[in-house]
Amino acid sequence: MSELLNRRLSLLGEGDNLSLLKQCLHGIERECLRVTADGRLAQTPHPEALGAALTHEQITTDYSESLLEFITPALADPAKTLESLESIHRFAYTKLGEEFLWSPSMPCPLPAEEDIPIAWYGSSNIGQLKYVYRKGLALRYGRTMQCIAGIHYNFSLPEQLWPLLRQAEGQAGVDEREYQSSAYIALIRNFRRYSWLLMYLFGASPALDAGFLRGRPHQLEPFDADTLYLPYATSLRMSDLGYQSNAQAGLTPCYNDLASYTDSLRKAVATPYPPYVEIGTHQDGEWVQLNTNILQIENEYYSNIRPKRVTYSGERPIQALVARGIQYVEVRCLDINPFLPTGIDLPQARFLDAFLLFCALEESPLLENGECGQCTSNFLSVVKEGRRPNLQLSRGGQPITLTQWADELLERIAPLAAVLDRSLGGDEHAKALAMQKAKVKEPALTPSAQVLDSMRAHQESFSRFALRQSQAHAEFFRGEALSSAEQQHFEALAQASLEAQATLEREEHPVDFDLFVSAYQASILAISN
Repeated sequence: MSELLNRRLSLLGEGDNLSLLKQCLHGIERECLRVTADGRLAQTPHPEALGAALTHEQITTDYSESLLEFITPALADPAKTLESLESIHRFAYTKLGEEFLWSPSMPCPLPAEEDIPIAWYGSSNIGQLKYVYRKGLALRYGRTMQCIAGIHYNFSLPEQLWPLLRQAEGQAGVDEREYQSSAYIALIRNFRRYSWLLMYLFGASPALDAGFLRGRPHQLEPFDADTLYLPYATSLRMSDLGYQSNAQAGLTPCYNDLASYTDSLRKAVATPYPPYVEIGTHQDGEWVQLNTNILQIENEYYSNIRPKRVTYSGERPIQALVARGIQYVEVRCLDINPFLPTGIDLPQARFLDAFLLFCALEESPLLENGECGQCTSNFLSVVKEGRRPNLQLSRGGQPITLTQWADELLERIAPLAAVLDRSLGGDEHAKALAMQKAKVKEPALTPSAQVLDSMRAHQESFSRFALRQSQAHAEFFRGEALSSAEQQHFEALAQASLEAQATLEREEHPVDFDLFVSAYQASILAISN
């Protein structure tokens, strides 16, 4: 344990400080495809009974009309966050008719590229902006790629923790907001160093439907006539899969401070990319992308973790970060576990909390001298062959086996699990940590190994396995109804969202959409660091 981590843990263990850890906040966003009874992509519109995707805070769509996104509130108790996620699923199933929610991250057999429906958000300017942005994603990366689903885990440390650390570390002269942001950026640097461990422990996409690659060249192996896989893969979802964003290749936002991070994204949103310029923003008088720059908007940048701040209405993510600093992090690399009805469970959340607390409090030197590239290389090795016996990673330029490094990391995380258990009572975090240690010792316990074992045991393709799991989860959710009060609560949210969208469309000032887009683009150029 580093001296810094030791000091910080001692400080957290003192008197009232220990209770601060009860105020960490946890939110979950779970994406999932709607599919037909025979496991094909549902091409029906977003069910109106679920509400308006544009204005509903808990049930929306991601890229496609068929790709649902369920969003929990940020709560202090992760058990309550998971209960909230389960309730959203139960409500959704009361409105899905014959359709199912697809259980894994990798999609079902998909229709022709042009038949994957892009999410529609109505006729308001902001609704159209979201739609055109997605048309741009289709143009740049293809619609197929956008049908992959994941789980995003939002996590924040208590606001009162930062002044405490700032004082104890003799940095009282540093601006409070600046100190907090730099601490979250330090967390992100450590996450970049160690997130390969999460892919080994929780990766759950070692196989996919053969049609997904649309005949593109790849390095995958046939599992059966309908399935491609890699024998030791943990998360093909997080691998390159033959998809390379040439436009984003040169874009490596620096996580050495918040200003350099926001600046690199701001430049990418304002810098033309020649192949996109050639296409233009319009075809046959119709918008096809918001602009011809490296990124249309900052959220187009694909990353495993993002610094975040709740935005005000009409505010862009970078504007919020520049104005008010980092408030929480969004972990974006988690696969949906197809054996779990909501795709994630409480032991995983407990371990994530200990892991993220470790990343936040441990020493976090700047990423220099090629360490960034080493982080990426370790991550890609683990997603493609994390269960390979004696797999070697690179630490400080020296080879080390995954199992040795994972064991050492879990030992270093143990004191964080212990301090969380002391704060909250019980031993849930220690138990969650023990479950992860067992996976390092026995790779067959990892979700990725279990997916392949289940497919072999049932002699079934990836899609048959996924449909079987989807049907089992549907029975789980339909088997126990929400209380009438909860059902009414969700019905009211759905109705309110439909009314909010209708009001927006009715009352919106008649601003020309082209002018609206211009003003939106200009808003980012106005940000000054």
